[in-house]
Amino acid sequence: MQILFFLSCVLVLNPLGERLLGSQQNSLNEVNVKRERLTQIVLVIVGLLNLALIYFLYMDLRHSSWLLERKNEVEPMFLSFFIPVGVFLLVAARRPSEHRSMIALAAWWNVSHGVVMAIQTVEAWIHTVHRNFTDVIVFLVIGGVLLALLPAKREAVAQEVA
Repeated sequence: MQILFFLSCVLVLNPLGERLLGSQQNSLNEVNVKRERLTQIVLVIVGLLNLALIYFLYMDLRHSSWLLERKNEVEPMFLSFFIPVGVFLLVAARRPSEHRSMIALAAWWNVSHGVVMAIQTVEAWIHTVHRNFTDVIVFLVIGGVLLALLPAKREAVAQEVA
């Protein structure tokens, strides 16, 4: 413990140490900028994927296939949940740190959706109905990536700057 204190005093008092601390601060800022840029890219990709589902919703509603062919009125309503999330993720991509709650909501929504689909897939297999796990993995990965890239809370950022 005393060695760490001594090294911190040397780094703080020594001009060479000041340069070292400054370079560490620059590299930390560089990492934060890269992380925010990666977050923006992921938000745009996920937002556009969600927004692209508007095509399938339009086709379902236009041709009434949800009613006449599939007899499944849930699918259009289900698709309608994705579209606004896509719009808000695209808005959040401009300044992710200001839209932390929206990103967290989208992340946990994808994770919970993936978990429910995983349970349904396992139940389908138990009842000898083939169902693919691909969509389960996609939703869990999207949710996990969004959670991993979730911006820090503003209080934590403010304390780091001070």
